[in-house]
Amino acid sequence: MLDPGIKHEQGYFIYDSGSKIDGWVQNTNGQPWEVWPGPCVFPDFTQSKVRSWWASLVRDFISNGVDGIWNDMNEPAVFKTVTKTMPESNVHRGDDDLGGRQNHLHYHNVYGMLMARSTFEGMKSSNENKRPFVLTRAGFIGSQRYAATWTGDNLSNWEHLQMSISMVLQLGLSGQPLSGPDLGGFAGNATPKLFGRWMGIGAMFPFCRGHSEKGTTDHEPWSFGEECEEVCRLALRRRYRLLPHIYTLFYMSHTMGTPVATPTFFADPKDPSLRNLENSFLLGSLLVYSSTVSDQATHEVKHILPHGIWMRFDFDDAHLDLPTLYLQGGSIVPLGPPYQHVGESNVSDDLTILVALDENGGAKGQLFEDDGDSYDFTKGEYLLTHYVAELKSSVVTIKVSKTEGLWKRPSRRLHVHLLLGGGAKLVALGMDGDAIQIAMPTALDVSELVSTGEKQYQKRLESSKPIPDVKADTGPKGAELSRTPVELKSGDWSVQIVPWIGGRIISMKHLPSGTQWLHSRIDVDGYEEYSGTEYRSAGCSEAYSVIERDLVHAGEEESLMLEGDIGGGVILQRHVSILKDRPQVLQIDSGIIARSVGAGSGGFSRLVCLRVHPTFTLLHPTETFISFTSIDGTKREIWPDAGDQTYQGNQLPNGEWMLVDKCLGVGLVNRFKVEEVYKCYIHWGTGTVNLELWSEDRPVSKQSPLTVSHQYEVARVASS
Repeated sequence: MLDPGIKHEQGYFIYDSGSKIDGWVQNTNGQPWEVWPGPCVFPDFTQSKVRSWWASLVRDFISNGVDGIWNDMNEPAVFKTVTKTMPESNVHRGDDDLGGRQNHLHYHNVYGMLMARSTFEGMKSSNENKRPFVLTRAGFIGSQRYAATWTGDNLSNWEHLQMSISMVLQLGLSGQPLSGPDLGGFAGNATPKLFGRWMGIGAMFPFCRGHSEKGTTDHEPWSFGEECEEVCRLALRRRYRLLPHIYTLFYMSHTMGTPVATPTFFADPKDPSLRNLENSFLLGSLLVYSSTVSDQATHEVKHILPHGIWMRFDFDDAHLDLPTLYLQGGSIVPLGPPYQHVGESNVSDDLTILVALDENGGAKGQLFEDDGDSYDFTKGEYLLTHYVAELKSSVVTIKVSKTEGLWKRPSRRLHVHLLLGGGAKLVALGMDGDAIQIAMPTALDVSELVSTGEKQYQKRLESSKPIPDVKADTGPKGAELSRTPVELKSGDWSVQIVPWIGGRIISMKHLPSGTQWLHSRIDVDGYEEYSGTEYRSAGCSEAYSVIERDLVHAGEEESLMLEGDIGGGVILQRHVSILKDRPQVLQIDSGIIARSVGAGSGGFSRLVCLRVHPTFTLLHPTETFISFTSIDGTKREIWPDAGDQTYQGNQLPNGEWMLVDKCLGVGLVNRFKVEEVYKCYIHWGTGTVNLELWSEDRPVSKQSPLTVSHQYEVARVASS
């Protein structure tokens, strides 16, 4: 992985060599930016001399045995700025043919592509006849000439699984044929069913790769139980069998510009109903239908098929959690053996073709073959085979109609699978290049074969073991309520809480304005509470027990009482309620309580601090600020460019502060008891802000708990 941010450190040879050619983007204030290595400078890829310098570094780097390079953070991403990229006023001294000297606003969108181009050219200069593999996060029109693209840091949830299909298709329509998501999700913890479904769909994407961030649960197929592991094994086996077809689609994309994966409506552009489908897509003439919701298996989803003949098939691997596959009538698709890796393959290995006849009894398809790694195909060193099938006098003849390229056809066996429908097929064996004939049964026999095939298909589905959505829970009392978010809904608020991960509040929606205030995933962000001054200290991830649940329709206040054991005999307790007499107010009363501290401690716990850590989303980051009046009477407006801020003593907000969105004309008021709050802390993130309340830092006993009681209410403010 190579990021563009270069550590600002004299003596570091990359920094020194880049400085020698004056190759950095110019910052108007002369200061470096903050990224992973700390203070960093960024190469100005708009200059040819800088691209050549970077390419030379890449050339030397891959001599260590590197086959591919991953360009990340190349939007470029920059920490500690409101926009999370470099200021628009920064100066690039670009080549004349790119636009010359311009500010960053002019070049921002092409920065990532120019980095990928430089990386590609560096790899190619190391070996002119070896195809480079570059993966980039950022790109632009034309990036496909240099790199594959993945869809960025997604989340481990069902919404992002569904979104990944549309994103891959849209990238294809935009000219990028080689793309795919982080299967299973990058941020957060996938459930077994989510991971298995994603692998089943992702194995059909042009770019197939699993990936997750540090700190998440293991995201390997064997990490989610036997059922998920089996689905992943079947999914990857499918991909290896389909590689000859997928590789041929890449050749077509290279020569004609067509996407590898296309929307379903490509099969029938005149049918408007196909344009709304988001759980199916085409790989050439192969249709992939999937389920992207947890409570429906793929066969339970309504399959809207394009006009014409579509033959369902599988590899004797039909499964409730795998996509359903169809082949369009009139098509021939090549298949290979289920290799463990492509290094096992040989051109003389057996070849299989799937055949689905159209209404006129014909079919055609192509297979492209070359060495897979060099540019010799540009000199004619390849074999492109055109296969055709034709039904005449109850006999289907499959043969080669045309070949292109200098390669001679290898001596290999050819398996022909003629699809009949319902999963039924006729099979014949011959030598590739020879005409192979299959006698068609009578219409009655075909009907019986289709009926039998349908029954066998259903039997395979019924015998498959569905992936459980979550592992069996053996948590403490109250955990039976903890596998589904608990919703409090009354008055102005709808709140969702996940007791099993830190009692986290993942949704805080203000119903009258329709505003979702929290930025959250189930496993991180949202509303958290810690028991120490350290970020994500005990309290934010433990399983909480549901102690009490009151419902407004039972004549009570809509509320939930939670408790989490944070070790050492200390309990973090939280009561969340929507006030019955003031339904516009969301009340949260929290405390750290010493319940059973160890002997010899004098009844006191370890040093603890109740740190309230909500992460609010900024719908309009440049039009959002924090407003309050300090205890000393000072009126303050804190904007994102102010960076992190801490307030103590007389600088504390005098019992309330407000997050104001000028565009919406609303503000989220947070009221608290000044005597309970020792410090207020503001942290601006990427489209988020934390408004934290900290108690004092001290031991607690049964008689002296730490408490923070506070409220949220939405108020109208003057809009911009």
